[in-house]
This record gives sequence, C-alpha cells and structure tokens, in this order.
Amino acid sequence: MTEFVRGVETGLGLGTSGDVVVLTRDLFDAIEFDAACSGDHRAAAEQMITLAASGTQTDEFPRSEAYLRAGEQWLLADDPAAAAQGFRRALEDGGPAFVDPRVPLARALFMMDKPAEAEALIQQIEHEQPSDPRIYDLVAELLMERSDLTGALRWATTGVGLCLGRLGAGWDAGAPTLASRPAMSTANGDPTELRLLLTLRYRIRVDLGLPEDDYDRLLDEFPSGPARPAADS
Repeated sequence: MTEFVRGVETGLGLGTSGDVVVLTRDLFDAIEFDAACSGDHRAAAEQMITLAASGTQTDEFPRSEAYLRAGEQWLLADDPAAAAQGFRRALEDGGPAFVDPRVPLARALFMMDKPAEAEALIQQIEHEQPSDPRIYDLVAELLMERSDLTGALRWATTGVGLCLGRLGAGWDAGAPTLASRPAMSTANGDPTELRLLLTLRYRIRVDLGLPEDDYDRLLDEFPSGPARPAADS
C-alpha cells in the first residue's frame, strides 16, 4: 500500500524499513514554500537534510539535489557552516543537480571568511569552462556582491558568449564587438538566460563607468519588455 502525505511518498514494505520516504521535487518545494511563509529556514534545512540522508532518491529528484536544496535553506537561515556541509555532501554524492554545488559552496565560504577556499573553487570552475550559462550568471552575481566588478564582468561576458556560440570569448574580451548582428536565437536554446546575462553585464558595465558596446545593444533587440535597465544617475 502506498500513501502520500504533503508530497511525501511512503510505501510499506519497500526497502528494509517499514516506511520509506521517496524524495520528490514537490515535497521539497512544499517545505521551501512553508519556510518562505514562516521564515523558519532552519527547520526547513533540518527537515531537508534528514530526508536527503534517509529518503529514497529517484531519477526525477536525486539525493544530490536534496542536499543542495538543504544547503540553500541553511544559507537563508544565516548558517553558512551548515550550508557548506550540505553543499559538500551534494558534491560527494556526485549525482546531478540543478546547479553546480561549488557555486553556492563558494558563497558559503565567503560568508565564513574563507576567501582563499572560495576563490579556489571559482578558479576550478573557470578552468573547466562549463557549458551551462546559468553558472556564469550565478558566479557573476556572487562576484558582483563581493565588489569584484572586473571578475563579474568577465564571467557575465563569457556567459553571453556561450549563449551566442562564442565559448571562451569572454575570458579575455572586456568589450567584444560582433562582426555581424546575431539573431536572438541562441546556441543553447535559452534566450531567457541570454537576456539575464546581458542585463547583468550591462549593470556591471554601468557601475564600472564603461561605454556601451555591441553586447549592450543586443538588449534593444528583445521583442518585449523594457529595452534595458535604467542606469543609476
């Protein structure tokens, strides 16, 4: 017999215990929603960690992602040490996750006043040149929060280049020019991510006092919404 309680699937006789919790995205979304309403992110993190350790993973929701979600709740609970443990457990598990756990782990390490370890993780990711544009967005945002605008610009520019099929162009191109205007169809099929990266990159360049370049002007070519964010006066 199988029953569902608030997104938790339990089945009698499954595995070696009487009740086996099957990890699902709906379950973790519900815990996250409750935490957002109550503000008790610590309780949510503790519940997620317990489920990640004892539950049965599925192809749809692997254990690594459960640990990653728990780590995010620990960050929201302002406990970077516990968050770092969650992210490290996601890395040790080695399964797939919606984002590279090293990015939020670097954030936790910065919060723990361990910049050398955090920067080593970022350098490791940079050396690998990942193919997911979202990683470049997240690292750029993290570096921007750290007031490393030059580094943030490099990551955002490379993410834009990746979306446009120019992988690697951003590592040494602070203000690239385009030989021809590319279409808004992107190499990785995700125009939303391209727009996010272009917007972030534009804001960084405004903060640095840099002039408009070809990548900035791409924002004007999106068919809907504001052409570009207004620069602070």
